[in-house]
Amino acid sequence: MDTKSIDKKIPKYINPYFGGVLLGILLLVTFYITGRGLGASGAVKSAVVTTVEKVAPQHAETHDFYSKFISADHSPMFNWLVFESIGIFIGGILSGVLFGRIKKLRIEHSPKITGKTRLIAAGIGGILFGFGSQLGRGCSSGAALSGTASMSFGGLLVMIFLFGTGYVLAYFFRKLWI
Repeated sequence: MDTKSIDKKIPKYINPYFGGVLLGILLLVTFYITGRGLGASGAVKSAVVTTVEKVAPQHAETHDFYSKFISADHSPMFNWLVFESIGIFIGGILSGVLFGRIKKLRIEHSPKITGKTRLIAAGIGGILFGFGSQLGRGCSSGAALSGTASMSFGGLLVMIFLFGTGYVLAYFFRKLWI
């Protein structure tokens, strides 16, 4: 009888404690270099402002919100937050390729729901999160992570409510995943 062990390809991830330490060091370096913390919602805002400026320039120039970010000599897309977000995207793809986690495009979902339901729920959640990030003046990384790291009371509140709300709502929406 052949007792060869089957070598399963198990995806490799970074140790979460080591990853947390690296994130803390990155946050510290970002504060030192830029004078502010990490965040991604500013990149989305830059992309929206640039898109509106290209599609409807008259509207962008006269609108209070968009006009704050538009100038003749500086594009909203030439912002370090845009480059940070591009780097995060490329880094995620690179990590997936290096550690064998990228396969064909698939929709992960519970056996109790369809892929379409999962996509709709994820889309609605993403829209709500984006809207909330504008109300909270930053996304979870900007408002919660960087805010808490700088000992901001507002950052601490964002962190408490972000995780607290997620914990409470997870009970009601668990069927979309489990």
